[in-house]
Amino acid sequence: MSSLNEKDQITLVNEDGEEELFNVLFTFTSDKNGKSYILIYPASDEDKEEVDIQAYAFNPDDNNLEGELVPIENNDEWKMVEEVLNTFLDDPSLNN
Repeated sequence: MSSLNEKDQITLVNEDGEEELFNVLFTFTSDKNGKSYILIYPASDEDKEEVDIQAYAFNPDDNNLEGELVPIENNDEWKMVEEVLNTFLDDPSLNN
């Protein structure tokens, strides 16, 4: 699991063609399926107590965050990502 510093951000374009800035919570690669995942939340929500975390599979290019985000559509994949997120949220040493 790669914990990224608070300044790591990406921009996504929504259905209306508008850009929205997101903070990267963390990325990780699953040993089970070899896929990489990124968990993000809207930068506009960073001061809120609760944020809407979004997760995507992605193919990083040369160890950076450039690459296409792919929606997670498989239930088993979602469960695995949720388990990793819960571990991250429950372990203070991972989310400082």
